[in-house]
Amino acid sequence: MQVNKLTRPDYSEPPETIRRVEIRSRRLASELFSGEYHSSFKGRGIEFQSVREYQYGDDVRTIDWNTSARKHGLYVKQFTEERERSMLLLVDASASMLFGSGDRSKRRLAAEVGAVLAFSAIQNNDKVGLVIFTDRIETYIPPLKGRRQVQLILEALFRMQPQHRKTDIDAALSFVIHTRRRQSIVFLLSDLQGGGYERGMKLLNARHDFVLIHISDPLERELPRTGLLDLEDPETGSRITIDAGSPYALERFRNGQLTQSGDLRQKLMRMKIDTVSLETGRSFIGELNTFFRYRERRY
Repeated sequence: MQVNKLTRPDYSEPPETIRRVEIRSRRLASELFSGEYHSSFKGRGIEFQSVREYQYGDDVRTIDWNTSARKHGLYVKQFTEERERSMLLLVDASASMLFGSGDRSKRRLAAEVGAVLAFSAIQNNDKVGLVIFTDRIETYIPPLKGRRQVQLILEALFRMQPQHRKTDIDAALSFVIHTRRRQSIVFLLSDLQGGGYERGMKLLNARHDFVLIHISDPLERELPRTGLLDLEDPETGSRITIDAGSPYALERFRNGQLTQSGDLRQKLMRMKIDTVSLETGRSFIGELNTFFRYRERRY
């Protein structure tokens, strides 16, 4: 499918920026994440490759008795991991992802992480695809192999111009469930604004290797002490005014956000969803590396 045509306002990145991200992402994938990715996301199983003569220390359970009888010796079966898999990046492009209190928006962070994951996949000879969504599917690039595929995905990520502002995570999850029959690695990159996605996450987690990358901004957790602040929901346009000069108002806001964050964390734990939490103001390298190593130990 074609990537959507550009519309105003234009939030796309210039070609030189995309090129810099491509070079950095390829290097990170090669130097830091390629081995961890391979160990974290195993192949679907093993397949028979050949037989060879038995050597001292070989597992007797691998002896091929038919071949051994035919050749009048002991021979063992050799297997290789059925490695090839498909990765699908499911990226939230709703208006709330445009927010960023520093130099990087949530959407930009999602694009950078997606680029590294895409390069990690192709360096392990896996296919990689992309779904960009709002309250509907904006762009779909089916999984394929190769560097050209990653370049197409990077162009879509850094030049995305969604036609809609709201979020429907469940609709995006349902799209993946109905289009990906074969088990895939699915990364959802979203700030999880809105709700109603629990059932879709459970179904996707049961059928696929599902990982949530939850993206947030520090200002969503704690407001600076200034004066009156007008806050607008970018998806609905609703507005509230907060007296950010009042310690009581700031503490109330902070406690409300902490409660909301804790409730979300508990919900994801109950659903057994693998989650990586990233913030726009920090490097994602350490968190992603820690997650891969955790997955490697678990499996």
